[in-house]
Amino acid sequence: MICKTVKLTGNIARRTFSLSKYATNKIGGKYTVTLIPGDGIGKEISESVKTIFKAQKVPVEFEQIDITGQIKAGEKNELFKQSIESLKRNKVGLKGILYTPSEQSDHLSFNVSLRKVVYLDVYANLTLIKNIPGYETAHKNVDFVIIRENTEGEYSGLEHQSVPGVVESLKIITRTKSERISRFAFDYALKNNRKKVTVIHKANIMKLGDGFFRKTFFEIAKNYPQIEATDLIVDNASMQAVSKPQKFDVLVMPNLYGNIMSNIGAALVGGPGVVPSANYGEEYALFEPGCRHVGLDIAGKGMANPTALILSSTMLLRHLSLDDHANAIERAVYDVLLKSNVRTPDIKGTASTTSFTNAILDQLERSS
Repeated sequence: MICKTVKLTGNIARRTFSLSKYATNKIGGKYTVTLIPGDGIGKEISESVKTIFKAQKVPVEFEQIDITGQIKAGEKNELFKQSIESLKRNKVGLKGILYTPSEQSDHLSFNVSLRKVVYLDVYANLTLIKNIPGYETAHKNVDFVIIRENTEGEYSGLEHQSVPGVVESLKIITRTKSERISRFAFDYALKNNRKKVTVIHKANIMKLGDGFFRKTFFEIAKNYPQIEATDLIVDNASMQAVSKPQKFDVLVMPNLYGNIMSNIGAALVGGPGVVPSANYGEEYALFEPGCRHVGLDIAGKGMANPTALILSSTMLLRHLSLDDHANAIERAVYDVLLKSNVRTPDIKGTASTTSFTNAILDQLERSS
């Protein structure tokens, strides 16, 4: 893995891993990228990204797959197979969030399935939690990274009813995957001038599962003596996140805790509409909003905040070594948020998705 640090004006830095040493699908001077808009507000915020890329002449051609998680019980979705084939062919994708109904026991989450070993094995989710310049929240100087193991833990999908009225749900923790996510976290910290990596766990209760994850983390930490290695129990970490988030630097954790902590982190800096993330594996990379919120309640109302997906798309561009385009788009987003009153309702504004996107386009034109 190659790690890149990109410095922007105003001391805004988005540090992301780049896997661009792997062959991507580039035809006629353009990269082909799989686009999965997703459900809810997905198509609206995806249109924002497509509009900005087109205006900036970004050398990316989207191969769009309109898969949905809103299917009936027992119904198959052939587009899932097409999505996997497209992602494997193109090596890189941008996606919104796919709906997963809680009441359908036979409906596996497409979001989770895409990350699994049998498909893409994008094992590391990287979510950036950082204050937005110009948008005041209860906490200032928040700047930490959540690294989540994506492929096992409570999301193994291994559940069964052993006898009527008794359900067993298996949490899988393996040495191989605990080692590689720990290495990923320390490598990220080392190459991005981060000083501390904290493992989040519940080893005081789940002594074998989380205890093994924690033990493996500290074994890997011995190879990185220049990085401070610490640990926190997940309930304490949740409390610290809402009281003293400035103490956090890089956090690494199993799957479920990563989901919860990402949502807490998003709430600290403006909500699910502003937090970007990426999923990395050895061969593929998939970029998406850091909080998996579908937004069914506001779908079609033109009020969705596209910031998270736009910033995720700039992480994608850096992955493709298109740093100039990434920097220009990211700078324009932050300039609009810092210097204007054009904001969507979720961050105390009245702007529509379209008008917010247009403000970014105007800022890009002024800066060109």
